[in-house]
Amino acid sequence: MIRRDYFIRLIEAFGEEMARIESLKGEKKWDEAGGALDEQVKQMIGMDSAAAVKLSETELLAILIQGESAQYVREKAWLLTTMLREAGEVAAGQDRLEDADTYYLKALHLLLRVLHQEDVFEFPEFVPRVEALVDSIDRPLPVETEALLMEHYETTGQFIRAKAALEKIVAADPTGRDTLEFALAFYERMRAQTDERLLMGNLPRAEVEAGLAEFKRRMPQS
Repeated sequence: MIRRDYFIRLIEAFGEEMARIESLKGEKKWDEAGGALDEQVKQMIGMDSAAAVKLSETELLAILIQGESAQYVREKAWLLTTMLREAGEVAAGQDRLEDADTYYLKALHLLLRVLHQEDVFEFPEFVPRVEALVDSIDRPLPVETEALLMEHYETTGQFIRAKAALEKIVAADPTGRDTLEFALAFYERMRAQTDERLLMGNLPRAEVEAGLAEFKRRMPQS
């Protein structure tokens, strides 16, 4: 109970600080906004946002997990995801567009990792949504990111989006056996879905059967 009260206070304080940072951004005081943001990141993980973005998501989660239960790690990861998104917006405001994309991409990866590990389908309003982060990134997404997105979309029943992510993965390696087997496995999983589930995910069964047939045809003969 004491720990829960601590996190409630933490989130309340975070909200107040984010409101201040939003105000600084609105006034285009980018350096002040970036400095305030770095202080928040340092309080949570002991380093500023520029250092944090160089770590892998596994390393970031390892820092967050120290002495915490799974629930609180998830909540702290949400806060850190939000801070990284804010760091991206500050960088964009300073015309550091490459840096902005790096922050957005790290925020997206961290969010997808947490959503996958925790099976979370609802989260606080302040946390950036997956699609908002994707739309913020002004460069082609790495294959690793498309794979994470595909997994997320499939888990959440957004089958047509999972298919779109798969198409980008295949485009990066159109003849590789592992990639083709990966695509086949996806369509076989889709084939096992009910017609109702497929329609809810905007992926008609006819499209599934066509995709399955295409990748069977493209598979190299042993």
